Amino acid sequence: MRKLSYIVVQSAKRVYEDIVPVAILSVAGAVLLVPLVFFAPIGISLFVLPFVFVPLCAGALYASHRTGKSGRLKVRELFAGAWKHLLPSIVLALVYSIFILIIVSTWWYYGGKSGTLHLALAIFQTYFVAMVFVSQIYALPLIVQEGIGAFAAIGRSVKLFLRHPGYTIGAFVQLISLTVLLGITVIGFGCLFLGMYGIYANLVTANVLAGPEEEDGEDGSRSKAEPEARPGERFDAVSAVGR
Repeated sequence: MRKLSYIVVQSAKRVYEDIVPVAILSVAGAVLLVPLVFFAPIGISLFVLPFVFVPLCAGALYASHRTGKSGRLKVRELFAGAWKHLLPSIVLALVYSIFILIIVSTWWYYGGKSGTLHLALAIFQTYFVAMVFVSQIYALPLIVQEGIGAFAAIGRSVKLFLRHPGYTIGAFVQLISLTVLLGITVIGFGCLFLGMYGIYANLVTANVLAGPEEEDGEDGSRSKAEPEARPGERFDAVSAVGR
């Protein structure tokens, strides 16, 4: 398995090489979010947004994954992928929404109470939910790459997190950092996030699924050939984006 620093560099390289199609794909997805974010009442927006945004992320993963096989990024594959994986994406969106609701309700309930015990309970529940989100970084890419159901992807993502906790936490922190940087401006987020996420999450997941391998150095070069079906094959197929 290649180091996370190598994956970050490869993701940045792919985004840079495919900056125009990445921007077009991101804008195409962001156009669907504009009515919800700017025109819908805030209550409806917060309720509906996850059920639109998560399928769009699945579409971005699908478009990026297809690009790794065909060498051509087609924006229509964003919507094809969103439709193809609509049901499991909605299930994931529902799960994410429930856990976000847990955090909000926890601080709403315990935040108004005094005492160390209430604060400790709020912090513990927030930490627990945060770990749930970290453990699910692979769920949506697994649905797209493996074609499995939502609950199977959730379970497998947890297993991958337990097998590679340091790598998973690092990958999640990198994703959050990039999201915050892009979120500084609405234009930057709308023009780059979906394309960036599709490339980065696919590479991160393909790398962790590739299996263990020895490396010669920081460049991630392999010193041993793996048995069976070349575990790096999946990563090489996904990382072909932009070639």
